[in-house]
Amino acid sequence: MSVTIKDVEYIAELARLEFTDAEKEMFTHQLNTILAYIEQLNKLDTTNVEPLSHVIQLQNVFREDEVKPGLTREEALQNAPSKSEEFFKVPKVIGEK
Repeated sequence: MSVTIKDVEYIAELARLEFTDAEKEMFTHQLNTILAYIEQLNKLDTTNVEPLSHVIQLQNVFREDEVKPGLTREEALQNAPSKSEEFFKVPKVIGEK
């Protein structure tokens, strides 16, 4: 299977891109080179190779959930630039123009 200039033009149209004739020639050559390399990979014998989801062996790195004490309301509000008795105050952002 080889890529033609018409294929490159079609892909460019789908992507809403415009290319010069020189760029179309260049992309046609580059895509054909990529396909030739992939064709070499298709010739490899992989009969005794197990399929992998990753190249390296992965393991779960999550820690166990532990209940830990959180901040008190006073601790959470102590460095707030603007606060009321028990809430953070923030500037109004909805409804302004």
